[in-house]
Amino acid sequence: MHGIGVWRDSGVSRDSGSAEPRQAEGIALAKAAGNERGQARTLTADQLAQARAQIAAGVPKAKIARDLDVDRTMLYRTLAADPDSP
Repeated sequence: MHGIGVWRDSGVSRDSGSAEPRQAEGIALAKAAGNERGQARTLTADQLAQARAQIAAGVPKAKIARDLDVDRTMLYRTLAADPDSP
């Protein structure tokens, strides 16, 4: 069988309403353990210092991002979040 009838006849429930409480519980456990949510920072402090030096020297941020193997957006966001950024 193909199509929508497969879901209905297979006995598999498509209701995901119970996932939200489990997700909230997992987040609460992670917070209690001291884990932060979100993606980890990809640039090290040394890489940020290198990027700031290159920016001060006039190197385009797109080239710096390519050299550091990150998206330009990641570089821009990391520099904006860093209080020492130029």
